[in-house]
Amino acid sequence: MGKRYILGIGLSNRVENAAEFQKVLTECGCYIKTRLGLHEVSENLCSPGGLIILEVYGGDAAVAEMESKFKAVKGLQVQKMAFEM
Repeated sequence: MGKRYILGIGLSNRVENAAEFQKVLTECGCYIKTRLGLHEVSENLCSPGGLIILEVYGGDAAVAEMESKFKAVKGLQVQKMAFEM
């Protein structure tokens, strides 16, 4: 029986913080199984913030390292969920 991990990342000020966030995504790319990005958009609005949901692969140490890298980026909030499967 293993664990499945989901990282929820709240990104504020996408314009200012997106480049550093993308750098960490690239570094961790081999551990990301699924990536979903959500933000508000309409005819008159493109939200400065967003929510990213990542399904990640790896053991406890690998996931903790990814979580730490994301938390080091200014403007990010990170929440982790672990499911016993």
